[in-house]
Amino acid sequence: MYILGVWDGHDSGAALVKDNKIIFASNEERYTKRKLEIDFPRNSISAALSFEGIRPSDVDMVAFPTTDLSKTISRVFPMQKEAYYRFRRRKMLRPRLESLMHYTKYAMTTVGPLPFCDEISRYEVSKELEKVGFNDVKLVSIDHHRAHAATAAFTSGMKDQLVITLDGIGDGLSGSVSTLEGGEMTRKVEIPGGDSIGIFYEQVTNIIGMRELEDEGKIMAMADYSFPFPFSKNKLKDFFSVVGVGIKAKYGPINQYDILSRMAWGIPREQFAYMAQQLLENIITEFVSNAIDEYGIGDVSFAGGIMSNIKANMKIRALEKLKGWYIFPHMGDGGIALGAALHANYLENGTSHYQFPDSYLGEEYDNEHVLKILKKEKDVSFDREDNVAGHAAEIIESNDYLLWFQGRMEYGPRALGDRSIVGNSSSESVKDKLNTYVKQREWYQPFAPSMLEEEASRLLEDVKGSDRFMTMGYRVKESAREVMKSVVHVDMTARPQMVGSENKAYRELLKSVKKRSGYGVVLNTSFNIHGMPIVASPEDALDTLKKTNSRYMFMGNYFIENKKAKKGRR
Repeated sequence: MYILGVWDGHDSGAALVKDNKIIFASNEERYTKRKLEIDFPRNSISAALSFEGIRPSDVDMVAFPTTDLSKTISRVFPMQKEAYYRFRRRKMLRPRLESLMHYTKYAMTTVGPLPFCDEISRYEVSKELEKVGFNDVKLVSIDHHRAHAATAAFTSGMKDQLVITLDGIGDGLSGSVSTLEGGEMTRKVEIPGGDSIGIFYEQVTNIIGMRELEDEGKIMAMADYSFPFPFSKNKLKDFFSVVGVGIKAKYGPINQYDILSRMAWGIPREQFAYMAQQLLENIITEFVSNAIDEYGIGDVSFAGGIMSNIKANMKIRALEKLKGWYIFPHMGDGGIALGAALHANYLENGTSHYQFPDSYLGEEYDNEHVLKILKKEKDVSFDREDNVAGHAAEIIESNDYLLWFQGRMEYGPRALGDRSIVGNSSSESVKDKLNTYVKQREWYQPFAPSMLEEEASRLLEDVKGSDRFMTMGYRVKESAREVMKSVVHVDMTARPQMVGSENKAYRELLKSVKKRSGYGVVLNTSFNIHGMPIVASPEDALDTLKKTNSRYMFMGNYFIENKKAKKGRR
């Protein structure tokens, strides 16, 4: 049985599930080249069907999430959705009525599904599906936070668990608590949209001068450049409170935005970021602690955009009562196409467990395809390489970086060794070069390390198990800070990928690096220019190689050099 999940909102995408196996998942941004695309995922659907070699008529069911008022209106009037996309991403001059646009958003998005919304949304989604060849397919709508919960619970590998979702807003809710026991998922708690700590963090991001729903990670990074102070001195500490297994906002979103805007006027942005981050950490840690106490379950899985905050996750991990934890790697709305398919399969067939050893769920290109593309390029030279890992390690050890394109494309916001830029983890010059010329992003954003999973306890404090997906912060051991200079943040924490057997090519690279340096760790950042999606195809990779004036790339079994980068290379 084939079930296709589609999401046509923020970071739209598609996912394909067959029986109890996840076949394919990708996001539309990888094809349109518009970061966090909001258009209907036609390209993602086509890629999913093509990967499996099936036609629309072979699909038994299509599932889509979210039928609240705001989402329904955007389906009926797609130009409104496009206008807000340009506004949110600051692809226009600042509107004179900017605050009014924010107030309208908060008023609309906190309204949940109304009686007519589901029917209208089904009609609009059906029309879009017909355009890509789907006729008379069974169509089901899935609640936003049930889709989030399904991604975490059904892929975690934990048997009985608490399932916590924390997000900005979706179907009138900002969060939920469920239990998965004996294969049955039961929702226990709903957090209203008006009490959204996710919206709060979006507002802080916007007020500081960054893009909401996109730059929240910058706020987290910036917070560590403020002077620290206790939570009791935090001017935002009363904005939220934890009441039992619930989160309560002091102000509604509109009033909250107005108050925050006026407060930020007289507070340095690093300090304001610190205040917001500290509040977030305190509130959700107390919330998770109370949920564990209430339901007596110490194994917890998480999803929702808030769970991309690795510093807050680090505080949760420190809870003694937390026995096991898992954060779905595509925790934001970009993951709910898969969540819709998983939850639909749960409703239809009772399936509540999937093998999920890795998140390499996108396209793959064989050496024959790569060679055809390379033969068309005039600006690069290339050779077949028998020892890819050894040659790449030699370049990294020479205090340089390289572009690394291998295997299936990752699903989610993190590059995990198939679409990565890789460099020397101990070189600050490599870090500065990547930040300034290649990634073209703010200096205070840290890079992340990839390491052999057996090296984790040697390099990091308090390691229990393995984190394959870069979803958690760890403190770097003092003895390892020199070898990890380019991947440690100012507060001596890092967001590691611990590589096991799930990625053989990347693991071989790390093993080759260890033979040369004594440590199996590298700098790993996503294969893209800042503000652009991670590259999807060989053509994308070659385009980025040239645009960034980078010299070296490994693609499959081919070693590629940019001819123009040999002279006057940055």
